[in-house]
Amino acid sequence: MGPTELARFEEIVLPHLDDAFTLARYLVRDEHDAQDVVQDAYLRALRHFDTLRGGDGRVWLLAIVRNCARTWYRGRRAESLATPFDEERHSGESAGEETEERLRRGEARETLRKALERLAPEFREVIVLRELSGLSYREIAEATRSPIGTVMSRLARARAKLLEALGPEVEEAG
Repeated sequence: MGPTELARFEEIVLPHLDDAFTLARYLVRDEHDAQDVVQDAYLRALRHFDTLRGGDGRVWLLAIVRNCARTWYRGRRAESLATPFDEERHSGESAGEETEERLRRGEARETLRKALERLAPEFREVIVLRELSGLSYREIAEATRSPIGTVMSRLARARAKLLEALGPEVEEAG
């Protein structure tokens, strides 16, 4: 890969590092493993950058991250289930900044994280891609290599299952 192609890669793919990490973190459930998955995905993306034909570099990269996470998950499933991601520990907020409102938001975030963790991977994946990464249905279909109808129904079922998992908390909040 020449300097021009490397510069093009950096321009098209590198800006999506946060989205790649967010998706990997929710798929593999561990920050360090997510970093490994993203690193592997970026190496694969760099190695196969010549296969990107137009299109959206973000969607292309997230599809690679998804595939790397699935490969990782198959190889280390039992290990990944034993080490859940701790949102509060890795949020970057200092202990001195804990106000009552921050604590409430932290509790809500933890409740949501736990509910997401209970979803099957195919449901968690579409929720993360749509709600956290902001991908359109078409982009999710492209990233997951699924028909758009499948994405729409899977997202509807994922939202219903997430609401069901949040049921008691949502009812308490009114």
